[in-house]
Amino acid sequence: MKRKFDVIVEKDEDNYYFGVVPELPGCYSQGKTVEELMKNMKEAISLYLEVLREKKEKIEGASKFISVKRVSVQ
Repeated sequence: MKRKFDVIVEKDEDNYYFGVVPELPGCYSQGKTVEELMKNMKEAISLYLEVLREKKEKIEGASKFISVKRVSVQ
């Protein structure tokens, strides 16, 4: 069964893209392009889930991504 995960994508000062999966604490990767990042994220998520299966653990207690909001302050 295929699962879908949200990836938060940021661009750092060196112009690399960084991604993190809120539902999988510690699951992150990077890439020179968004396409490379997403390829790397798929691999990182697959490895993360493989380790959970080997340990016979479930994804639990992790946060669920809802949205990104912007706020203005002075």
